[in-house]
Amino acid sequence: MVPDPKVTMALPANRPSPKARQLWAINAALMWVLPFAGQIVWAVIADDWTGWPHGVLFAASGLAAIVHIVGVPIWRYAVHRWEISDSAVYTRTGWFVQEARIAPISRMQTVDTERGPIDRLLGLATVTVTTASSAGAVKITALDYAVAERTAAQLTQIASLHTGDAT
Repeated sequence: MVPDPKVTMALPANRPSPKARQLWAINAALMWVLPFAGQIVWAVIADDWTGWPHGVLFAASGLAAIVHIVGVPIWRYAVHRWEISDSAVYTRTGWFVQEARIAPISRMQTVDTERGPIDRLLGLATVTVTTASSAGAVKITALDYAVAERTAAQLTQIASLHTGDAT
């Protein structure tokens, strides 16, 4: 059967929390700690803070870090979306590689809420919907904690209305 070219997937309606940008910026900044520490150690061991190899590498790393810490969270926030209907969970994620997922409620097996240390600091959580799919779980990231709790409860309630074993 050939898909109808006029049928398109609608953009999910909900964004993550506005604090998601902070979460992604902090995580990006933490990724750059080790490379900058390595460059500082290199400069100390070589006793050369002003040599051109070190200066060029430090400048390039600084530029890449700024783009990663400032630009990527803005882009990710523009892309990330999620929505729940009576029949499916819809997500769109990514920044460099973008992925749209639709997980039917009838295939849902578990709903989990998780919070890492930075999530807790910012009052955020991630809802993970495990499905009977080889593509893996569907994650709705960077939700305000109260929204995550309501979403998990809503998914559990909707799933209880569907019969079957989610396989």
